[in-house]
Amino acid sequence: MEQFKLIPADDMKDKLWGKIGTPERDAMEAQLKEDVENYFIGEAIRNARIAQNLTQEQLGERIGVQRAQISKFENGKSITLSSMRKIFKALGVTTATLDLGNAGKIALW
Repeated sequence: MEQFKLIPADDMKDKLWGKIGTPERDAMEAQLKEDVENYFIGEAIRNARIAQNLTQEQLGERIGVQRAQISKFENGKSITLSSMRKIFKALGVTTATLDLGNAGKIALW
């Protein structure tokens, strides 16, 4: 029977994406961070929509897009600040702020 060689996850990341601090690794980690943030925004949209007993089609009608676009938003794809503003306003979220850490907070809408 063939034996498997186990490779630590950190070694595998280094092999696939480059060592920490290299441009390739930095780009991959930045993209991964953006994808995770978009996922959580999509989850917030889905949860707010479901809490209001709305279908994707109904939410789409409120902001003037097709159901497929709402699905993309909920799956963390194609989310822009403008889209977020329209969606959350349509869901009754009347204010939102962006926390810039030491630079303070700014109102998004």
